[in-house]
Amino acid sequence: MSGLGSLIGWAFLPNLVTGWLQTIYYGIVIRAGDPKPQPGSPRYAEHRRRIYILVVSLYLLYTVYEADFELRRAGSFYADLGVPLDASERDIKTRFRRLAALYHPDKVSGGGGSSAAESAANAYFVHLKTASDTLLDPARRFAYDRFGPVVTSWSRCVTVRDYALRGAQMLVPYYAAAAAGLYGLNLLGYLTWGRFERWLALLVLFVFEMHTLTRPTRPLLLDRVVNPLIALLAPGRPPYLPFQLIALARKLCATFFVALAQIGPVLAADTSTGQLVVGGPAAAGGDDVLLRQGLDRLDATVRVIDADATRLLEMERAPFAGDDEALSNMRAKVKEWLVQNTIRADPMVRDALGRTLTRRRADAPAGARGTR
Repeated sequence: MSGLGSLIGWAFLPNLVTGWLQTIYYGIVIRAGDPKPQPGSPRYAEHRRRIYILVVSLYLLYTVYEADFELRRAGSFYADLGVPLDASERDIKTRFRRLAALYHPDKVSGGGGSSAAESAANAYFVHLKTASDTLLDPARRFAYDRFGPVVTSWSRCVTVRDYALRGAQMLVPYYAAAAAGLYGLNLLGYLTWGRFERWLALLVLFVFEMHTLTRPTRPLLLDRVVNPLIALLAPGRPPYLPFQLIALARKLCATFFVALAQIGPVLAADTSTGQLVVGGPAAAGGDDVLLRQGLDRLDATVRVIDADATRLLEMERAPFAGDDEALSNMRAKVKEWLVQNTIRADPMVRDALGRTLTRRRADAPAGARGTR
């Protein structure tokens, strides 16, 4: 999707920025002389996880703000003419005549047309004339609201149906390519975390664009939610047109995809071992990686217990150090105790011995068990 490649290209930076911010964070909140969390500790890994989520979230919010800023800087035909979105034909004509009286090339340059200023004045007047002609034609105005300035180059379109079909011809290949890209990345093992949410977001965006394309009026989401909210929070700011809202929605969708890839697995990451163990696709599916991690922790626990037992045994043998005869007697007694109390007391061992004795004793009753 548009902008997705540049967002994914940034994906290697969060770890670097996170390391810098974590160092700065420890320098601010930890007093001089106090111990800092060391790499490999659970506390250090948890701090790194939180800072990483913050870094990625702030960057993604910045990309959305940047997209909104670009839309506002590009403007619209309505803003350029200084008319509201529901302006009538008479209002548009009146406004254009006033602007033409101010910005006509003959008024600005005196008719020379050779300098850079005259060329700029002529280009601006042509732009105003294009905006006026577009908004005065109902079919072109319908198409402009939904597809943007690109409709001015659609010379073969006359009716609303022509513009809608031309727009659909652009829309379907776009989403087909996006779906093929998602499917291919899933096959290669990428973007598998949150796979269902990605397909759902793509489907919702496609349905919204198709609804905006086929309806004769602007979407209710725009007129009743988005634009009133903009008027409340930023008075004087031009409202969104449908094509601007669609462009912003595409950016939000791409941002959501990157958030799933960058933040999603980290939200469920395990920091108890002192490492940021990102779940990834296997952990999202769940059992194999969890079982492996559990076995690793069990193996580490067994190693610790074995080391403690060895150390305790060495402590018990300390009084006999240097006395080879005493050590030999102790080993013999321990061996005898293990045989009598551990091996022979085991029910399976006793059952095996009983079966062996049964075969050797002809007078043994049937079903004899153990040594009884």
